[in-house]
Amino acid sequence: MNLLTRLSGHIHLSKTKEAIMQNLFWAVLGKIVNLLGGLLVGIIVARYLGPEQYGLMNYVISYIFLFQTFALFGLDSIEIREEARGEKQYQTIIGTAFCLKLTFGAVLIFVSIATSWFLEADGYTTLLVAIYSLSIVLNSLIVIRNYFTAIVQNEYIVKAEISRTVISILIKLLMLLLHASLTWFILAYMFDFVLLGTGYIMAYRYKIGAIREWNFDKTYAIFLLKESFPLLLTNAAVIIYQRIDQVMIGSIIDKTSVGFFSVAAKFTEVLIFLPMILAQTITPILVKARERDVAEYKIKAQQFMNLSFWLSLLASTVVSVISYWLIRYTFGPAYLPAVAVLQVMAFKAASVALSNTAGAMLVTEGLQRFAILRDGFGCIVCILLNYLLLPRYGIMAAAFVSIASNIAAGYLADALIPAYRHLFVYQTKTLFIGWSDLIHIKHLFSTR
Repeated sequence: MNLLTRLSGHIHLSKTKEAIMQNLFWAVLGKIVNLLGGLLVGIIVARYLGPEQYGLMNYVISYIFLFQTFALFGLDSIEIREEARGEKQYQTIIGTAFCLKLTFGAVLIFVSIATSWFLEADGYTTLLVAIYSLSIVLNSLIVIRNYFTAIVQNEYIVKAEISRTVISILIKLLMLLLHASLTWFILAYMFDFVLLGTGYIMAYRYKIGAIREWNFDKTYAIFLLKESFPLLLTNAAVIIYQRIDQVMIGSIIDKTSVGFFSVAAKFTEVLIFLPMILAQTITPILVKARERDVAEYKIKAQQFMNLSFWLSLLASTVVSVISYWLIRYTFGPAYLPAVAVLQVMAFKAASVALSNTAGAMLVTEGLQRFAILRDGFGCIVCILLNYLLLPRYGIMAAAFVSIASNIAAGYLADALIPAYRHLFVYQTKTLFIGWSDLIHIKHLFSTR
């Protein structure tokens, strides 16, 4: 961090820009550590449990993750916006958002257990669901993370998240030495939320103040619910078409297949990080370019899309080619059936790049109000195709569907929504002639 401070001093950044740069640094560092930590833990646990139990564990985690999304009720973005505005006391914003999430979480714990009991043939799966469902309530403490994001001080929460990741790895290693059962591993993954929540609370008490100062405002709660409901629909659609595949595989095929699919998904998550970071890095440049000159903005936007898509496509190709060795020497021979899945799913990163870059543009242009149509279309395509193809073609169908749903939401939908058709034009140019524009990418980062 001292190096980053000295660097910002050398390039004469203002205090505000320096704070933003430091915030971005910690955000990226936290994401990298969490991704790599998650991959490492996944490898360790998968090799110990074997495909069937590892698949069951991932089925439970993905199943509860769907309910976690509804418990958050789209409040995160609204909370951050309101705290950044500073028009209301932050204690009231945090306290009201926390009480709402806690209430939704308690209700959805009951719903998740009840639906599992109704849908699942065996009681053991429902028991695991019941244990891990506690994470829904524990996740309510994300309100603290949101506040630190709003005041541009990611350093403290990222340190808490990195500490959680390290302790989590140590706990999993200890459980391996003790030859723990799957039930204990589910408990350990639920305990990760306890560790994270504790870290958030410690950071808040150290930097901000006492949690007892939070307060609930009924009138303000109604306001937050009205503001966040459209985002709930959008977020739910995104999460469903990004995570419903593992739940459907477990329900339609078997839990072992979930294990193989999860292995491929772990590597895909790391690949997707590339277009996400590019979007975060380039978006401020696009905003400045559009304020300065619309023509310049259009040029840079096209270059940005070309860079993101073709670099992601290159990375996807490399991972697809080496997928056998990746899985063979990490997760082990027992997971070799995941090789074919990864060879296909690796290209999901390229489809995400095409979608994310257009997403950055629509935010820059203030067109995000139509995003629910975009994401809802992808959600419908994902569920429908998985329902039709999974029974016949197995997890290979899910691999292709994961890409198809991204293309549907992030490309085809842009052609169907009038306000987004210009994005469809940009994307089509990227697909067919974008590679030829890469020689001009150096101009993308010029800010004049």
